[in-house]
Amino acid sequence: MNFSTRLGDFAGPPCLISEPPLRVKKQKNILLALGWHDHRMLRGISAYAREQNWHISAASMTNDISVPWGWQGGDGVLTWLAASKDLFKFVRSLNLPTVDFSLRRRTLPFGHVVLDHAQTARMAADHLVERGLKNFLYYSDEANWTPDERGKAFIHRLAEYGHRCKWIKWHTHKPSGIPGCEWAERRAWLVQRLTEGPTPVGIFTDKGALALEIYEVCQDEGIDVPQQVALIGIEDELLAAQTTPQAITTIEPNFEDLGYQGAKCLDALMRGQQPSKTPIRVAPKRIIARKSTDISRVNHAGLAKALSFIAEHFSEGIDGEAVARHAGMSRRGLHNAFTQHINRTPGEQLRAVRIERAKKLLIESDSKVAEVARLSGYPSAARFFTVFRQSCGVSPGEYRSRANRGH
Repeated sequence: MNFSTRLGDFAGPPCLISEPPLRVKKQKNILLALGWHDHRMLRGISAYAREQNWHISAASMTNDISVPWGWQGGDGVLTWLAASKDLFKFVRSLNLPTVDFSLRRRTLPFGHVVLDHAQTARMAADHLVERGLKNFLYYSDEANWTPDERGKAFIHRLAEYGHRCKWIKWHTHKPSGIPGCEWAERRAWLVQRLTEGPTPVGIFTDKGALALEIYEVCQDEGIDVPQQVALIGIEDELLAAQTTPQAITTIEPNFEDLGYQGAKCLDALMRGQQPSKTPIRVAPKRIIARKSTDISRVNHAGLAKALSFIAEHFSEGIDGEAVARHAGMSRRGLHNAFTQHINRTPGEQLRAVRIERAKKLLIESDSKVAEVARLSGYPSAARFFTVFRQSCGVSPGEYRSRANRGH
C-alpha cells in the first residue's frame, strides 16, 4: 500500500470549527413626536443619536402634526407636547419611555427637559439694570407656561433691585372683532402702552417677533431706540434674520444642548431609570448685546466713569483700587455707589464683564482655555477655571462643548 492510499484510509469529512453566533446589539428605535421644535434642537438630538447609534423612526413628526397612529416597535419617544390633543393621546398610548421638552402637561410620568426661562429673564433684567434704567415693561401675547415663567422671573429679579415692572399682555385685550382691524388695533394698543409711562424704559419681550414688533412701532411713532426705549428679546429665526440699523439685543437659548440633554435623559429612562420629579433645565447660551440697549443713564458721574473704565480695561488685570482711582472716588464711596445704583459691587461687575467676554470667546473662537483666561483678564488659568465654574455651574470646556453642540 503506497503512502497516498494509507492517507486516504484515514481521510474523513472536512473538519468544521463551530463558533458561537455574534450578538449584534439591537439598535434603539426612537420616535420624534414634536408638536413644536427649533431646527437647532434637532441638531442636538442628532448629535446624541449618532453617539448611541440610534435609529430615528421615519414616522417622526418634525414638520407638521400628522400623528402616526398605529406606529409600534419603538424603544422611546422624544416629544414636545404642544396644544394638540391628538398628539397628547397618541404619545400617552404608546406607553414607552418618553421625554417631553414642554411643561404644558407637567404632571405626566415623563422625563421633562426644558429651557431655563427664569435664568433667561434674570439675564435680561441684569442687562437692563446695568444700563441705569429705572422703568420696565414685559410684553407677551399668549397665555402659556413659557411667557409666564419668563414674566414672573423678570419681575422678581427687578424687585430684588428695588424696581417695579408692568406686564402688558395683548392676549387679555378684547379687540373689536371687526374683520381686518385686529392688527391696526394691536398697533394702537401697543403705542398707548409705550407712551403712557415714563421714559427711558427697558422692555423685555417673550419672543423675538414681539421685540421686532415694538421696534417697528417705535420707528413709526418717532420713539428713539435705545434712548427712549431700550429693547431686549429672545433670539429666534425671525429676529436672527434681521439686519436693521438698530439691531435688537437678544438672549440666545441653547437649543442644541436642549436637544442633546433631552436625548441623554431618554437614554437613561430606556435603561430603567425613573423620571425625575424636577425638570432638567438648560441654561441660555449667552446674551448678544446690540444697539437696542446701547444706553447709559446712570445718574452718578463717578459710577458712569467706573462702568466705562471696567468695560474698556477689564482684560488688563485691573482691580477695585484701579477702578476707584479712575473714577476719582474712595473704594468705600465707589462700593456704595455701585450697590445703591446697580445692586452689585465693583468686583461683581468686573467679574460679570469678564465672564461674558470669556463666554463669547469660548463660543466664537478656537482659543485654548488658558488664552481665553488671559484675554478675559485672568492671568491664572486655574483662577479663571474656579471663577467660571462658580458663575456658570460648569467648566469652561464643558460650556464650550454644550454651546457648540450640534454644529
